[in-house]
Amino acid sequence: MNFVEEITSWYKSNKRDLPWRKTKDPYLIWMSEIILQQTRVNQGLSYYEKFSNKYPTVKDLANENEDAILKLWQGLGYYSRARNMHFTAKYIVRNYKGNFPSSYAEIVKLKGVGEYTAAAIASFSFNEKKAVLDGNVFRLLSRYFGIHSPIDTGPGKKEFSSLANELISEKEPGTYNQAIMEYGALVCKPKIPVCDSCKLSISCEAYNTKEIQLLPIKIKKIKKKERHFNFLVITDGKQLFLEQRTEKDIWSKLYQFPLIETKKEIFSLDQKNPILNAGYQLFNIHIQKHLLSHQTIHAKFWLLKTTKKLAKKNNYKIVPYTKINDYAVPKLVENYLIEFFQLIN
Repeated sequence: MNFVEEITSWYKSNKRDLPWRKTKDPYLIWMSEIILQQTRVNQGLSYYEKFSNKYPTVKDLANENEDAILKLWQGLGYYSRARNMHFTAKYIVRNYKGNFPSSYAEIVKLKGVGEYTAAAIASFSFNEKKAVLDGNVFRLLSRYFGIHSPIDTGPGKKEFSSLANELISEKEPGTYNQAIMEYGALVCKPKIPVCDSCKLSISCEAYNTKEIQLLPIKIKKIKKKERHFNFLVITDGKQLFLEQRTEKDIWSKLYQFPLIETKKEIFSLDQKNPILNAGYQLFNIHIQKHLLSHQTIHAKFWLLKTTKKLAKKNNYKIVPYTKINDYAVPKLVENYLIEFFQLIN
């Protein structure tokens, strides 16, 4: 069985109808790849449509302000992708006169673009023979060829990279790259692969040795950090305080309620805190648990009301209820705002 021919033939008959597959524009393909990092296709599709419609060229994206881009990105997570995308757009306008670089060697140097993304753009747009390696490809190659080398180690990645570049089609490298990723996504799935209807199963090592659930092998376990966030939702009935996250941490440049982070859960607020000595009255406590890839956020939203009109304090912005949606906020803050407006109405 010819692995490459089978994969490519299957793809041409079974590929999903996705908008970024209807263009060779490297800018739009780059945009789709950045959006799809750490994101499922079903979720990323609407964001791709919003961004490609609002910013049809790299110059349009470069000329936008960062806050507007973060707001449009809101809900997609991993916000560094949006900031890197904006930085890179400005870099391309400044250094390439708005023309997207046309080779893997140039593309891989762009901020926020790794080896996989560069190979995808170079092969899809310019038919450059450069194999992609993402989770779908690792899984399919590991199972089909019975490779037990861990995919999250240097030697393992080198072995898979060598095999992937040996296999890639000479005539249609872009089509083959899309085909192997699509096959991994739709047929050779992580937990419940469709082995019964898979044309490759007859010669698949993992299928024939009953190691489908074993492969691919990872040896590193992610240790999650536990964090306790106490958001102070301070309102005078018409306005709220917001602050912008500026430190090098999650959600950088996004807006949130004034935050007190503690080492463990707290059950009352320290009234000696200068933020709280203005006579605010506690009205409600709302608890959320928010899971990130490397962190678990235990969030408490302390709703504090005052009869006095909010006055400038620290670096907080005083934001009217009617303007709150103008600010890009993390998903858990967005979720809380739904709760907040139900409480006050």
